[in-house]
Amino acid sequence: MKIKKLFKSPKKTDETKEKGREKSIEERVRLYRKLQQQRKKKLMTEHKRNRLKYYSQKAGFVVESHKLSRIIFNLCVFLNLIVSFYLIYRFSTDLKYGVLYVSFIMFFVWVVLFVILLLMLWLMFYLIIDLRIFKRRIGIEDVLADFLQLTSANIRAGMPIDRALWYAVRPQFGVLASEIEMVAKETIGGEDLEGALKRFAEKYDSLMLRRSINLLIEGIAAGGEIGDLLTKISIDIQESRIMKKELSANVTTYVIFISFATIVAAPLLFALSSHLLFIVSNLMLKLDVPSGITTFSINFSGGPGISIKDFRIFAITCLVITSYFSSVIIATIKKGEIKAGVKYIPMFIVSTIVLFLIFSLVISKLFGSII
Repeated sequence: MKIKKLFKSPKKTDETKEKGREKSIEERVRLYRKLQQQRKKKLMTEHKRNRLKYYSQKAGFVVESHKLSRIIFNLCVFLNLIVSFYLIYRFSTDLKYGVLYVSFIMFFVWVVLFVILLLMLWLMFYLIIDLRIFKRRIGIEDVLADFLQLTSANIRAGMPIDRALWYAVRPQFGVLASEIEMVAKETIGGEDLEGALKRFAEKYDSLMLRRSINLLIEGIAAGGEIGDLLTKISIDIQESRIMKKELSANVTTYVIFISFATIVAAPLLFALSSHLLFIVSNLMLKLDVPSGITTFSINFSGGPGISIKDFRIFAITCLVITSYFSSVIIATIKKGEIKAGVKYIPMFIVSTIVLFLIFSLVISKLFGSII
């Protein structure tokens, strides 16, 4: 029996050791998974915090996120205070309102209106940032070909690539000059040139910039003639810009037609309609039809179904909507992007409303003697 126990004991010890190893491996795997989940959560929270900072840097603003949120919150409080003081003044001058009504209005102002103002201000801020990023991207694309030509000339003169990029910077390049300066600072600080260029290309949603940087990085990795490569890239960029200008010139007739229909034709037709409504309303008020003459009866006692004031509000609303969509369509036809039509929106809206008022005044002067 003792001999059997001596032979069985090593097997049991081996089994226990294996089980202990398996348990330790499982515990390590569990700990590793927990650490990965915690890291992912930290990265997600940091990404949410730094998202606003990242967008503000893309737009060229150097503002901390907590300061910006504090500014927007204080602005909402200031606007709510103005509305509250105005309502308190109205309620103090007119004493017909009850306490419950006044308390309900103040609750609505400081809860519902405050949330609406906060959302609107954040929406306006993000719209401004988006437009700033779009303008910066357009500014980079406009001078990218010239910058690559200068870089190619520096490389052919014997400079290395990082110094060629640095010495090709000019003040008239604007946003591109500041971005290349950032790339140069990162490379001087020990960052890899390829990584800095990739980060710069991913910063802006520009297919032209991304393709140019990718070709440059591939050329550096392949060890080819970078000067000739940059020259060919700049020539391709210039040819693509010429093709875009030719396409926009071919659709100029459509742009003229849409602009004329929106700015001239629509205000004129609405002005004629408003004057026609004025004539019909006056006829309905002055006309008196005896009941026995005609075979059908017309009832004018109710008056017109719509007033001239309401029709003018409807006309101005329609003109604003058509001006907005017309500017968006024109920007899409000429530039290929909706964001390029933002500058046309106020011009179209103001011109259509002003022409509507002018046409209404002229038509009322010309045909005012009819009634």
